[in-house]
Formats: sequence, C-alpha cells, structure tokens
Amino acid sequence: MSDPAPPHREPDEDDARHGRLTARPGPPVGPATAGLAPLTDADGRPLGLRYAPEPVADRPYRLVVLLHGAGGEARHALNLLLPLADEHHLLLVAPQAAASSWDLIVEGFGVDVRRIDHLLARAFTEYPVRDVVLGGFSDGASYALSLGLTNGDLVAGVVAFSPGFSAPLVTHGQPPVFVAHGVDDRVLPVDVCSRRLVPRLRDLGYDVTYREFPGGHEVPPDIREAAATWLTTLP
Repeated sequence: MSDPAPPHREPDEDDARHGRLTARPGPPVGPATAGLAPLTDADGRPLGLRYAPEPVADRPYRLVVLLHGAGGEARHALNLLLPLADEHHLLLVAPQAAASSWDLIVEGFGVDVRRIDHLLARAFTEYPVRDVVLGGFSDGASYALSLGLTNGDLVAGVVAFSPGFSAPLVTHGQPPVFVAHGVDDRVLPVDVCSRRLVPRLRDLGYDVTYREFPGGHEVPPDIREAAATWLTTLP
C-alpha cells in the first residue's frame, strides 16, 4: 500500500501573492522525531529550524511557527518559546526569511509564504498536529499578525511580541490574538504601534489579550510565560 498523499496542494501564484497558506493537518505518514533539527531544501540550503518534544501517545502537538525580527535568524525566533516547548508540548518551526526581513515588508507576500507553506506541509506529514499558531517578534510579529489574520481558517491563534503593524490583504476567520509590548521600546514605540494596533483589532471583532511591560524592544521571561499560558486557553 502506498503512503497517503501529504495534506497539501502546491500554492499557485495568486495564493502566495495574497498570503494564503494551503497546507492542512492530516494523518502523519512518518515517525515523529524528537529534538532540534535543521530544515533544508532538496539542495541542502537552510530553510529554518524545528524543535519537537518527545511524542506522547494520543497527544497531538500544537504547532507554533515562530518568525524572527528584521536581520535576525531562525534560532532567535525559536528561542522565544523553546524553554517552554516541552512543558506545553509545542512543536516549534522557525523559518528563515528569504531576505533580511519578511516578504510582505520587503516587496509583498510571495516567497516567504511559499516557504512557510512548505514547512507546514512537511511538519503535517511527520507529526500529529492539533492546531497551528503563528508567532513572532518585531517584524516577525507584524508578519505573524498579517499572515495569521489572512489565514484564520487554518491558524488557531497569533502571538505578537512588539509588533509594528498588521496588514492582511484579505482576512479569513477571526483567530484570537496575544500582543505584548515594552513601554520603553525605542525601535517600535508602543504609542504608535501596539497602542494603536490593539484597539483597531478589537474594533474589527478580534479577541485580543494585551500585555504591556516595563522594558524596551525585548521579550522578558514572564512575557514568554504569559504567552505560553495564553496558548493553553485556545479552544
């Protein structure tokens, strides 16, 4: 008997340009491998990193895609929730942006949408997944919000640490959102970023949990803990 096909169709150009993800969870076809692993393409070029806790029978993972800030690396994004992954049974996937920041910020949805879609499809074929969350820091938080609201029919929630904006071209569903921002942030000042963004999202009907903290452009341990605890409240 042949293996079942992965729960994924290749996105067309319109999908990618509009930020639409086509991968969907389904029965995995391979054994789940625990631990930290690099993610590469068929030619061995790096695409990001993955961390998986030890599998537990009859307990699917919550898959969290974590997106780094401008000029950052996949490891920076992975570290946002890595210390909490085992406790909360989080399968972490941290893509590396194709450029210095994410495609929407550079020139519009496209190459990074396809890359994230590919990594999601790969994870769905290897691991049992209960749902998908998008998260990130700084530019990665802005991208997580933009991509997450675009794909609310797939994404169960969005975690945004110090975002600058949200700019979905289209929206589907209304996933709940967790936003945290330092009151002394001088890179993305809270007054012109989250203090404007959060009320706008609430006006649009999104359920937003908002935390401000004393500090700058950073993610303190207690904020990471708050985000991980918030994830446990998702349906």
